[in-house]
Amino acid sequence: MLLHIHYNNPNPRQIKTVVDCLKSGGTIIYPTDTIYGLGCDIYNHRAIEKVCQIKNISPQKANLSFVCYDLSDLSKYTKSISTPLYRVLKNYLPGPFTFILPASKEVPKILHSKKSTIGLRVPDNNIAKSIIENLGNPILSASLPGEMIEEYTDPSLMYENFKDKVDIVIDGGIGGFIPSTIIDCTTDNYEVIREGLGVWID
Repeated sequence: MLLHIHYNNPNPRQIKTVVDCLKSGGTIIYPTDTIYGLGCDIYNHRAIEKVCQIKNISPQKANLSFVCYDLSDLSKYTKSISTPLYRVLKNYLPGPFTFILPASKEVPKILHSKKSTIGLRVPDNNIAKSIIENLGNPILSASLPGEMIEEYTDPSLMYENFKDKVDIVIDGGIGGFIPSTIIDCTTDNYEVIREGLGVWID
């Protein structure tokens, strides 16, 4: 299904359609404040496996992010965050950043790697935030498979390419093709792992 959702004022009925899909184990392609993402419910193992199948990777080795509504999810899915780090996160989120943080036991076991970390995102995008708010927990998110190509900015083209692999492609307008900036915060010396749209000031 290709579902058109207004960027500024997402229609509650359309958001409910997406949430119902996620709760039933569906997968979606949805807009963020950077590139379009491939998403599912973090608590649905079959959906996680499906996302990894589309990406052709194993869940433990996948670079998957928790896309959250706001920072209130920090205490649940990450281990204790220091006050200075919390200030950093609050300063940069919502925005085009992914922060690598130590994972708590609340993170589904299927996603645990030897490092036990998660990527945490709070996108500045009304559609994504509306979906997460109504779902009641974060979305598990990955980039679309392959290189960042221009086709991944156009929802109509994404629908043609992925209509047999995902349940819903959301058309929230033309997306970007620069991904989020990734910051590793698992040590005291925060490290930029990938330069993306977000401008990191050390």
